[in-house]
Amino acid sequence: MDDDQLHAMDFTGRTVLVTGGTRGLGAAIARAFLASGADVMVCGRSAPAALPSAGGREAAFRAADLRDPTEAADLAAATAERFGRLDVLVNNAGGSPDAEAATVSPRFVEKVVALNLLAPFYTAQAANLAMREQPGGGSVINIGSVSAHAPQPGTAAYSAAKAGLLGLTRALALEWAPQVRVNHITAGLIRTENAAAPYGEDDGNAVAGVVPMGRLAEPDDVARACLWLACDLSSYVNGADLAVHGGGEIPARYAVGRRPTSP
Repeated sequence: MDDDQLHAMDFTGRTVLVTGGTRGLGAAIARAFLASGADVMVCGRSAPAALPSAGGREAAFRAADLRDPTEAADLAAATAERFGRLDVLVNNAGGSPDAEAATVSPRFVEKVVALNLLAPFYTAQAANLAMREQPGGGSVINIGSVSAHAPQPGTAAYSAAKAGLLGLTRALALEWAPQVRVNHITAGLIRTENAAAPYGEDDGNAVAGVVPMGRLAEPDDVARACLWLACDLSSYVNGADLAVHGGGEIPARYAVGRRPTSP
């Protein structure tokens, strides 16, 4: 491996914007880029008690509701203005509580689609304006979900939005290359501080038994994938869907009697 390859994941002098970067997976992604030398901007609906930090450096913060295209545009512009450029956008903000499709309200559906599909679209549009005009271009990484490929009960609106995000990734990759690369991560079950809510009071240990790798993903598993997609080692990777889900889920007919594997 030559020196260029060894230093390909050094992001010194580069700027990264992580949406939803104040907690959970987003904070882990922000810390990974900070540790690699990047200047990092994170956003959320409100300021957190503490900002992500690593290596003695701390992320900057700007409040934004990215479902509003004006706020998305202002966020990208403010990031580029503060740091002089915008090299990487990680569209991480998203999520949804479960809801029965037969009874869910139109307002709920609209809010879920706005957060998980429209907000990434608006933010990517705004980031592209900065990236396409600067030397070296840029990289957009959309954090998706296994629900886009294999929906679960109670996730109709969320699964549809995440499937749309995957389609959006491929469409933007066609339009914006070669100056701006756009890629997608299909994330599986992730152990965060709120893991008990979706995965049960055992912190997801039982659920881990259906994952071939025998454990839930740690946030850093996804964060390291973001580093790779953003760095020069992946310079020919565009429009890709990178699965970071431990192999998916073992089909039910094979999982009967399988013992959960403790992480």
